[in-house]
Amino acid sequence: MLTLRYARQSRSLIHPAPASATTTAALSSVAADLPVHLPSLSPSSSTYRSVAKTQQSDLAYYFREWFMSRKIPLYDSILEALRAQEGAAADADLSRFNLRLTEELVLDVLRYNKKDVLTSLKFFDWAGRQPNFFHTRATFCSIFRIISKAKLTSLMLDFLQDYGKHADNSKKLYHNILVIGYSLAGQCETALIVFGKMRFLGHDLDRMAYNVLLNALVDNGHYDFVESLAREARTRGCEDSSMHAVMLKSYCKQNQLERAEEYLRDLMKADDGKKLNRYAMSTFISALCKNNQFERAFVLIEEFKTMGVDMKGHLYSSWMSELVKVGKTDDALEFFKDKKVVDDYLPDVFHFNMLICRLLKENRLEEVYDLLVEMTNRGVVPNDVTMNAVLCFLCKAGLLDVAMGLYNSKAEFGLSVNRMAYNYLLNTLLGEASVMESYNVLQNSLKQGYFPGARTLSIVTDALCREGKFSKMKELVMFLLENKIVPRNFEYDKFISAFCRASRVEEAYMLHDLLTGLDKSSRKFAYCSMIDGFTRSDRGDIAVRLLIEMQESNYRPNKKLYRGVICCLLKMDNPETRFFGLLEMQLHRGVFSRIDIYTIFIDGAGHAGRPDLAVQLLEMMQTDGLRLNLNASILLLQSYLKNRKVPDALLLFCDLSLKWRSRKLWNAMIVGLCRVRELDYALKVLENMHGAMVTPSLQCYEELIKLYCDLGQYNDAIDLLDDMTKIGRQISSFIGNVFLLHSLRSRSLYDAWVFSSENKKLTSASWMLGHLIGIFSGSIEGIYLDEDIETLIQQCFQIDLYTYNMMLRRLIAKTRDSASNLVHRLRKKGYKPNRWTYDIIIHGLARQGRDAEARKWLDEMLLQGFSPNWLPRRRIE
Repeated sequence: MLTLRYARQSRSLIHPAPASATTTAALSSVAADLPVHLPSLSPSSSTYRSVAKTQQSDLAYYFREWFMSRKIPLYDSILEALRAQEGAAADADLSRFNLRLTEELVLDVLRYNKKDVLTSLKFFDWAGRQPNFFHTRATFCSIFRIISKAKLTSLMLDFLQDYGKHADNSKKLYHNILVIGYSLAGQCETALIVFGKMRFLGHDLDRMAYNVLLNALVDNGHYDFVESLAREARTRGCEDSSMHAVMLKSYCKQNQLERAEEYLRDLMKADDGKKLNRYAMSTFISALCKNNQFERAFVLIEEFKTMGVDMKGHLYSSWMSELVKVGKTDDALEFFKDKKVVDDYLPDVFHFNMLICRLLKENRLEEVYDLLVEMTNRGVVPNDVTMNAVLCFLCKAGLLDVAMGLYNSKAEFGLSVNRMAYNYLLNTLLGEASVMESYNVLQNSLKQGYFPGARTLSIVTDALCREGKFSKMKELVMFLLENKIVPRNFEYDKFISAFCRASRVEEAYMLHDLLTGLDKSSRKFAYCSMIDGFTRSDRGDIAVRLLIEMQESNYRPNKKLYRGVICCLLKMDNPETRFFGLLEMQLHRGVFSRIDIYTIFIDGAGHAGRPDLAVQLLEMMQTDGLRLNLNASILLLQSYLKNRKVPDALLLFCDLSLKWRSRKLWNAMIVGLCRVRELDYALKVLENMHGAMVTPSLQCYEELIKLYCDLGQYNDAIDLLDDMTKIGRQISSFIGNVFLLHSLRSRSLYDAWVFSSENKKLTSASWMLGHLIGIFSGSIEGIYLDEDIETLIQQCFQIDLYTYNMMLRRLIAKTRDSASNLVHRLRKKGYKPNRWTYDIIIHGLARQGRDAEARKWLDEMLLQGFSPNWLPRRRIE
């Protein structure tokens, strides 16, 4: 009867149900025997992080002992024997217990093991084969409930078919069991057919079967059948309090609350309410609350109480749970405290859990702890929901060590961690920067079938990528793909990019192939990462293949991407063949216009140091009937300049300047000459530009000033700055940062500024920048707060991250103050420290011998994914 298919199906998680009175009493007595209760915590803040280590140890011990109180060693041994052995071996192993099988014992073992359907089936099968024991209606009903709660409908139907083949179908019990089984499986039509066969054979359902069938009909909305079947049961003397509860449930589900109350009051009058089931009353109370009739429900509770009905069970719990459901947590807590004092009310574990979970959601940790203490003091046996709530509480309270200790012991006391607890554990671990522990918890979560959510998964994977845990990244990706776990909006492309950044492009390409095989195309940035990675690895053939595949996926590569591929191809063997082959392919594909394709390849040839190919492309364009446009002309000019072919560039510029009277062309020439440090030619072109009445761009001034400063010609740089500001140009961040950088290196810049200010009237912008140069060079002494200097800079030019880095260099060099305040202000303004920020701080601290501070900043730098240069690493590690 037990097949491999059953074993696979039984892995679904089952929600725990209340234990029998016998089992609960046994477990409660064990819980009550705990040597001491949970330690008292009196946190001074909203978290428990300040709790002493010894107190945390006590807390872990008492929680563990409380969880262990739910275990019954004999039952654990029986189930372990069933899990470890099969067939005759399991029978032989179980015989050593000398069990005297009774209905009560079988029911207790089945209720104890509701989570493991396969083992429960094995035990049920083994018990049925033992001499002098026969399964009863109750034991069949118990195994059916276990299977149905696991939502294993096909397993239930197979079980019933197998039972139908081997049981004695002449017996009344046979049909009762089939009706119960099909009812619990939700197959009401089949259950009614079996019932009809019974009546044909002269048999009838017993009370339990009637109630189970009626309840199934109500659950599936067959209300017409419910009334007729209930009348049948009454005429045969099978009416009892359970049937009353089912009928009330039927009226409530149909929202016939007036009829339900009338039915309930009729029951109260009959036999002084002796037939009244408290579960029936709680069903009606819940229905009223669901319809927002809380006042009416409360009045009814008080009325029942004056009639002598015992309220301490279902009714109080039902009222409290409905308050919790609508968010009236304070009212529920007050009600619990009041009834505990007046009526010695003790909620069951289910309602304790409901209240605790709500308080956790509201971050009311002290009240959660008080309820946990109450549960241990009153001997309430925890279930899986309780234990998961404890894990969430410990995570929220900052007691991660205690939570992880309990989590690592989960197998010992049979804890099945749920999705909520996994999410709390993962997020808390990541908050503590425990990446590997969070990865291990994630793996356990996925293996148990719990997907923690795309956001949590992304946080873990981002941490793995950030810390370069490539083997774990690959392991996780393979697990997700092999199990076809492809969460919506989850970005596998981040793994591809991480591998590429670490120069592990082959592994990135392998992952890309796997995703393509699953019809999950990589996104644009993943293609860009792979192409860039393969071009840096001089694998132009694969880069070209990916470029074409990217276009087939309807992504347009940018000019920078083309440039990298072209430069890579021109480093390989047969460069011209590869270059013109790719050109022909791109012209044929028509992703861009033909003139744009030629322009892109001219740019690529220039960056690759092959202006000769750029000239060939110009000839091909003319042959192709295309006129050279301004952009292509500028790219051709830049290709000459990048390769220091200045005479050719000057000749080409003369021809082009006659053809196009464009400021963009002049600017490109001046900028290009500055970048190859041809200052004299650049100044000559600038003079001609002024003569042609063309205004230079800001970039021209920036490059000329930078070149003047690099050559130490500070007087000329200041004169050019003053000329620029006189015509209304603002000082850019670039120019301001260049001057601040050189002022930190030498006082010569400030001396040149003093000389210029004495010999000519400088503009206010030039004068203000000169004052800053004096402060940064140390020529102007005085106590300047960081905030004051920042204000002066803002009055002169716009501050950017480079400016903050210059301020950090000055701060580290001039004072022994901490850089933390400036970095904090930098972050507050929306800037994120870069590699140079960390390098400046670490260099400065290391030079001053402040190794402890430098090591702290180095750790943060590594955590952000930046690599320091060799000097601070050697000094402080």
